[in-house]
Amino acid sequence: MRSDRVITVVGCHAEGEVGDVITGGVRAPPGATMLDKKVAFERDFDHVRRLLICEPRGSVARHVNLLVSPTRADCASGAIIMEPTEYPPMSGSNTMCVTTVLLETGVVPMQEPETRLRLDMPGGPVDVVAECRDGKCVSVTVANVPAFVSRLDAPLEVGGHGTITVDIVYGGMFYAIADARELGFEIAPHEARDLAVLGEKIRLAARAQYVVEHPEHPEIQGVSIVQFAAPFAGPDQVCRNTCIVSPGRSDRSPTGTGTSARMALLHARGLLKVGQGITHESIIGSRFVGRIVGGTSVNGTPAVQTTIKGRAWITGLHQYFVDPSDPWPAGYVVSDTWGTSGTIQQS
Repeated sequence: MRSDRVITVVGCHAEGEVGDVITGGVRAPPGATMLDKKVAFERDFDHVRRLLICEPRGSVARHVNLLVSPTRADCASGAIIMEPTEYPPMSGSNTMCVTTVLLETGVVPMQEPETRLRLDMPGGPVDVVAECRDGKCVSVTVANVPAFVSRLDAPLEVGGHGTITVDIVYGGMFYAIADARELGFEIAPHEARDLAVLGEKIRLAARAQYVVEHPEHPEIQGVSIVQFAAPFAGPDQVCRNTCIVSPGRSDRSPTGTGTSARMALLHARGLLKVGQGITHESIIGSRFVGRIVGGTSVNGTPAVQTTIKGRAWITGLHQYFVDPSDPWPAGYVVSDTWGTSGTIQQS
């Protein structure tokens, strides 16, 4: 066996969504903040994301997270999130995976029955509470970055579907939230392909027709994900949803930042108050429990503070090699398996 490098990865998923964690073999990028590090990694080391997420080593259903030393003294670890087409500033499911790997592999000491830690994420520091029992993270509750509404009832021209209405909301990345029932969906597994195709059309249309950016971090901009939301069933009730992750596939989890975005939207409409929440259910039936724990603002924009609770499981330990004679050292994508649009970057 020959290899130019060896990358060690701990496999993990949160409520069905893969969020593997890189623990060795990748150099941390420079930067004064974790957002700076994310930007530097995206600019100079994107071949690592492609190597691990693209075929033949990965798939469109995979996310990977790079553990790095925090840039803040109050954080136990930092992480850079890598998805099939982008480096999102925050992700609930990936944060649950990172927390579970840190504690269950001993990188951060586990305290039972509860471990509290702060993580340095590109979108800002987040506090995490892990319920721990017999050496296992039984659940992870993430205090997410502030969530806020950017646009309510935004008309959107979508090819082949005319004008639809979406709400554009930030929950750690920007979402276009559409009414699933109005578009004829139950959000059932047999609809997954049709949801993915339409979701990608909506994402591309939203990025083309609406300029949105974070009030404090202008480098965070553009709609990244489309959420199809079933009708609201009331505070603290189960609400079904699916989020279409670029380049066009359903998130297997209920999506943590999507849960925060949905709660921010419901709060803006007067349907959800501080202290109330929802249980978001995914297309495969997995659940995150979300709650609004306070109000705040982001550079003058009204926002809410939310928590998301879910579970993650370690699935294995992997070592990846790059043979110097391999003609695809950074991987490849083919549209029959790579989502519905076949892209490797947000467009």
